[in-house]
Amino acid sequence: MAQRQLLSSEARDALYGSFESGQILSQPAELENYDRDASELRIVPELVVKARCREDVQKLFELANRFDFPVIPRGGGTGLAGGCLASQGGVVLSLEEMSRIRLVDEKNLIAVVEPGVITETLKNSAREKGLFYPPDPAGLDKSTIGGNAATNAGGPACVKYGTTRDYILGLEVVLPNGHLIRTGVNTRKGVVGYDLTHLMVGSEGTLGVITALTLKLIPHPEAVAGMAIVFPDMAKATRAVGAVMGAGYLPFAIEFMDHRCLHLVQDQLPFPVSGSEAMLLMEMDGPEAQVAEGIKAMGNICLESGARRLLPAANDEERERLWEVRRAVSLRIHDTAGLYMSEDVVVPISRIADLVAALPALEEKYDLTVYSFGHAGDGNIHLNITADGPERMPQVEEGIKDILGVVLQMGGTISGEHGIGLAKLPFIAMELSQESLELQKGIKRVFDPKGILNPGKVFP
Repeated sequence: MAQRQLLSSEARDALYGSFESGQILSQPAELENYDRDASELRIVPELVVKARCREDVQKLFELANRFDFPVIPRGGGTGLAGGCLASQGGVVLSLEEMSRIRLVDEKNLIAVVEPGVITETLKNSAREKGLFYPPDPAGLDKSTIGGNAATNAGGPACVKYGTTRDYILGLEVVLPNGHLIRTGVNTRKGVVGYDLTHLMVGSEGTLGVITALTLKLIPHPEAVAGMAIVFPDMAKATRAVGAVMGAGYLPFAIEFMDHRCLHLVQDQLPFPVSGSEAMLLMEMDGPEAQVAEGIKAMGNICLESGARRLLPAANDEERERLWEVRRAVSLRIHDTAGLYMSEDVVVPISRIADLVAALPALEEKYDLTVYSFGHAGDGNIHLNITADGPERMPQVEEGIKDILGVVLQMGGTISGEHGIGLAKLPFIAMELSQESLELQKGIKRVFDPKGILNPGKVFP
């Protein structure tokens, strides 16, 4: 890891002279909340500045350029790749207090929000006006819209509705030199110039700091229905996914849990788990009559594909109980493992079962335990890789490298939602060619010639 850059006394004095009381955090107890995200990485920052407006962000960059220190943007701290950690010192820029919903426009079906707005808060505000903001990352009660944009967050609904990128029409961005640009449009179409909006989305806070977003909304679906389906193994479960979608049905969500996950949450399931059983969680939304007919038809297709049992959710309360089981999996894994590493690979839908079948040999080779769950509708698999304790990290990293190699051989990618950050830096060259990496580094230099913004992330 690169040498940390300590803030000079002159830089500290300038920071304290430029921001109001309460905006700067420097005491150990204050910094503790900013030394981590949802990964296992921990790096204590030198200082935290809490921006309250766009001008605060510009002011911080003016000081960063003058005194040559890094700025590391941070949203809700729910990322899983260490992307918001101060790996090279400098100032963590917290955007959590920039949390206003400026507009929800039911006539034009748009919202304008600041980056610190919590995803669930926006979804609820849109719902009050009969509108729907579909992206639903797992930590939607804590993740921020700005952080979601920086990582192009997905979630269960992306099988039907797409990822965060698909709902961003325009951005207000402060560049590392302190200049403000506005990208994109307020309309559903716009092709004037290069698409800087979608270049920013997914750039993991390395090109600019998002200070406002214009988002697309859609009418809220009339009804939602769900069910859990239990299969004897993952192969039959993934074949059922292909059969459902091949028959013309597009579920709102298709989640899966492998046999390890089911055994881990056995106490929350209304049936005994045996052997290598796997479970799908399917939901459909739309007009009420269409949903009722569609969920029944999907259940029949699953039975024809070898399902052992269907567990329909008759109402919202029963649907929520099914989702509680899904959410409990990663918490249980984390709480029971001495060492826990989360990977979010993607393979073609038809290869999900092949990847899960390849894991036991790698588990044995590296003495690992791997839990598999995730988004069956788009092939995004969350591999939770566990071992006895931190001392096993070198061997675990070798195992992860082998697993990612298998993913790439299957035509997949090493990250579907979490990004690269710090956690996947050792592996990015497995997927991207040297030419591609150099081209992307060139783009970084155009936006950030001094290397001030979130240095040490994404590129090795």
